[in-house]
Amino acid sequence: MAESFVKLFKRDYFYANKLYSTARLLAQLPVWFDDYNRCHPHRRLKMKSPREFRTANSQH
Repeated sequence: MAESFVKLFKRDYFYANKLYSTARLLAQLPVWFDDYNRCHPHRRLKMKSPREFRTANSQH
């Protein structure tokens, strides 16, 4: 699961933004993690983002 996350993160964030500088990459990480948790749908989470899934399941 961790390897899948790293592959997705590289494909959707790192390579898509072409940030080949370590300083620029590190500056973007918090923004990307927030986007991943807030906006990125996941098949195993019924096509919800992690934040949406947690919110929906905490109300039960």
